Amino acid sequence: MAEIIRLLEKIYPDGECMLESGGDPFRLLVMAILSAQCTDARVNAVSEELFKRFPDPASFADARREDIEELIRSCGLFRTKAENLRKCAKMIVEEYGGKVPSSMEDLLKLPGVGRKVANLIRGDVFGLGGIVADTHCIRISGRLGFSDGKDPLKTERDLDPLVPKEKQSAFCHRLVLFGRDVCSARNPKCAACALIRLCRHPSPDAESER
Repeated sequence: MAEIIRLLEKIYPDGECMLESGGDPFRLLVMAILSAQCTDARVNAVSEELFKRFPDPASFADARREDIEELIRSCGLFRTKAENLRKCAKMIVEEYGGKVPSSMEDLLKLPGVGRKVANLIRGDVFGLGGIVADTHCIRISGRLGFSDGKDPLKTERDLDPLVPKEKQSAFCHRLVLFGRDVCSARNPKCAACALIRLCRHPSPDAESER
């Protein structure tokens, strides 16, 4: 794992979240909720107008669900997401003084927030680390042999002791980039992969590269 971390740092030196939240904790939380079954590019595009209308937790909490729905319709699951965003903002205002909480326990109480989103917030906002077990992380961890490649919670627990806390956030962002560029779900570019010699499950045509 240490070698994989080193190689990914070399290939993707920035290792930053693709959601353009401007460093605002609440905006990142909203965008992370919107990103379920939606691309980061679409969330970024939709969020620009969304935050003009509703710039903070209080404005989201007071918004009509229908108004939020209209703005986020293209993100998919828009009714559920709109309702979760209103309830989430209301809880943040009423129970956390208008600020996004940092503990896993408190984050998981927020509507629309699961462990993936909670770990993203804990890592990117609070510097507490956290394995963001999205589809790229799960798939690549399975192919490399660190987990089963299927279950998000198992992937999180398998990787957590292997990746230093201070590197976990950037590591997961790099896995997303690597998954898009090289280790895709279909037709991964194994022959061009910098991690090929460390991989337990390369495609048959890449065996000669090991």
